[in-house]
Amino acid sequence: MPWTYIEDIGRHEGQEVTLKGWLYNKRSSGKLHFLQVRDGTGVVQCVVLKNDVSPEQFALADHVTQESSLIVSGKVRADSRAPGGFELNVSALQLLQLAQDYPITPKEHGVAFLLDHRHLWLRSSRQHAILRVRSAIIRACRDYFDGRGFTLIDAPIFTPAACEGTTTLFATDYFGEQAYLTQSGQLYGEAAALAFGKVYCFGPTFRAEKSKTRRHLTEFWMIEPEVAFLDLAGDMDLAEDFVEEVVQRTLRERRMELEALERDLSALDRVRKPFPRITYTEAIELLRGRNFPAEWGADFGGDEETIISNAFDRPVMIHRYPLECKAFYMKADPEDARVALCVDMLAPEGYGEIIGGGQREDDLSVLEHKIEVHQLPAEAFSWYLDLRRYGSVPHAGFGMGIERMVAWVCGLHHVRETIPFPRMLERLRP
Repeated sequence: MPWTYIEDIGRHEGQEVTLKGWLYNKRSSGKLHFLQVRDGTGVVQCVVLKNDVSPEQFALADHVTQESSLIVSGKVRADSRAPGGFELNVSALQLLQLAQDYPITPKEHGVAFLLDHRHLWLRSSRQHAILRVRSAIIRACRDYFDGRGFTLIDAPIFTPAACEGTTTLFATDYFGEQAYLTQSGQLYGEAAALAFGKVYCFGPTFRAEKSKTRRHLTEFWMIEPEVAFLDLAGDMDLAEDFVEEVVQRTLRERRMELEALERDLSALDRVRKPFPRITYTEAIELLRGRNFPAEWGADFGGDEETIISNAFDRPVMIHRYPLECKAFYMKADPEDARVALCVDMLAPEGYGEIIGGGQREDDLSVLEHKIEVHQLPAEAFSWYLDLRRYGSVPHAGFGMGIERMVAWVCGLHHVRETIPFPRMLERLRP
């Protein structure tokens, strides 16, 4: 019999097929066993009738345990009452390995216990749905840029200096020299943009933030486009179009998983251009209007972002933050030297910043001064300064964290479920 995946079982109605997977759940009724088998692409009910299999196989169906690995053969039958609309009338059953005392049972477990068993927790239907959505979001991100002429550039993981601030670096020995795990691929993306015009990088990034909030991981994935001859206005247009496309495509492709997560799909349906755009100063006024004490010049934290985002029914873009709040490479607004040509996009429903970006400083002397003021090692940035020595142009880009995007799209409370194996302040295993 041909081996098929459960997601393709509907193509074989009335035919004999073989499935390979694991027992997800079961129930028995005398001369009948219902085995729910999963294979990673879906779950199907396999009906074992006493007269359709050997006595040994029928006994096996009665005693097989949760997460035991199986090979099941039988005829595909349509049944509107069955999960997925099809079930399998079993004619043969083979046990590969009998799982003993599987630790994750249908009873309630604490988060710490589940994270300790993350390698097994991934098998649950909820985690399956979340990570299928994550996969769809990543594919939509890559397809967006690949389909618009961007060149993928892989940035290094080991870097000689900071990109986003010296206090959140993971240091490591690099053959006797100190190196750091990358905080962002942006600086290398800038070099590539001046070579290829429009590029993006996508990979893991690391921040040694001693934060226990629901929005932070120490290791996360980020996609970062960078475009030569792009200004802040064009950067905001790009970010807006990108997020709308990613959300709407994921909604189309993973509606079933989002419904299983009980996500309010109407909130995602509203993610349509144009997104509201307000200045940092206007955001301060919004906060004060809601009786939140906000001082001009301070960066926004989770509380401020939640209040601001709750004022809108779709992502909001806040631009022109105080220059002191932003990284050394941000360009000052020529019309107001106090603020940077930058933008943050906040997701609605209190999910906070999902995109940060802006226009980069393209003047050599200004950038040299900023590196000195920020007390950054000039030698480590000599190559970066070369980009301003040889054909400097205005350019802009942004970074989007995959995990926060997944949390928002799935409607999750915490980012720890958005990545297969989360790394947090007190979580390094498994």
